[in-house]
Amino acid sequence: MKIKKIRMLVIFLLFIVYFFLAARPVPLETVLTSAWVSSLDIESLPSTEEHLIPFTLGSRFGYVDKMGRFSINKAKENNIYLGENSWAEYEAQPVSIQIKNPYDMTLVNIENTSGYPILLDNRIFIIGNEQNALSEIDLSGNVLWTYEYGAPITCIDAAAGLVLTGSLDGIIEIIDSTGKRIFNFEPGGSKYGIILGCAISANGSRLAVICGVDQMRFLFLERSGTVGGEYRVVHHEYLDSGFRRPVRILFIDQDSRIIYEQPGGLSCFNIRSRHAFFIPLNGNITAVDSLGSGGVFFLITSDSRRRNELVGIKLPEDRRFVLFGNDDAHRLIFLRASFYSDDVFLGRTGSKLIAGGGSALISFDLEEK
Repeated sequence: MKIKKIRMLVIFLLFIVYFFLAARPVPLETVLTSAWVSSLDIESLPSTEEHLIPFTLGSRFGYVDKMGRFSINKAKENNIYLGENSWAEYEAQPVSIQIKNPYDMTLVNIENTSGYPILLDNRIFIIGNEQNALSEIDLSGNVLWTYEYGAPITCIDAAAGLVLTGSLDGIIEIIDSTGKRIFNFEPGGSKYGIILGCAISANGSRLAVICGVDQMRFLFLERSGTVGGEYRVVHHEYLDSGFRRPVRILFIDQDSRIIYEQPGGLSCFNIRSRHAFFIPLNGNITAVDSLGSGGVFFLITSDSRRRNELVGIKLPEDRRFVLFGNDDAHRLIFLRASFYSDDVFLGRTGSKLIAGGGSALISFDLEEK
């Protein structure tokens, strides 16, 4: 096992050397420069910084700072839910759950639980064992409210005091901070109306949804007026079918764009132009950059041979941008760097990109020169 770990670390370090040597200018004079490498098998000075990046890689998880120091670097013993500012480790059928901060200090102890933790928008939720009930928990471990669904929850997101969920019966719902449903909608238009993915913007005014099997659809909804207004569909399109699993979808670049998986690649929807373009990719998407700030977006794809590829995409500035074919889409990719690993990680904060493979994390700075 130790020899295997050393081999994986050597392979990943070779990737680092290749990546550093291959770094080159991209449009707008943006370059990537190697900053640091941290091995998960070697203890480092403990971090005391406030801003930390959660990571999970192979059998380990924790939080790392911008300098590559860990506040937590632990081996997984049970299931892990890792949030930006809190985390929980829990058994298959937990009786109690401890919510901890990035410095391994207990924040909340939840007793007699009958579900699993979800940590979103600096809030604590418990999804019931049957996945058809959602409860919010306060900092004393008490239940604030519980909302019951007509079918199992298939996706969830939270922002601006709101909770957006999608369910197996093809319905999306929004719950406010008191546990009251303020919006529900059934997109329909497909043979099977399951909600495969959902996302809510930071201010709660916009929703993005992937739904349906045969045919799959992308929907973009906006709220009319201020808080309390109805959400209405302002854009939808049919997608190639191929997924019968949860689909990645999220707002990026300060909520100006939406990225979502499609069979064979990734689509990016520009909110101002109401236009989407598709970028073909090799392998399955296994990690994504949740920020996509500055018009630059990163992801990692993987195939069945353990071959991974770090991909950098330069998102077009012109909101009227139109692709005329796959060649145009490929020109948006400014970086392809391959490496081999059983597990991968990708995180980003500001101009700092952190990638992981084997038993090491590597950081890159995005700079303008």
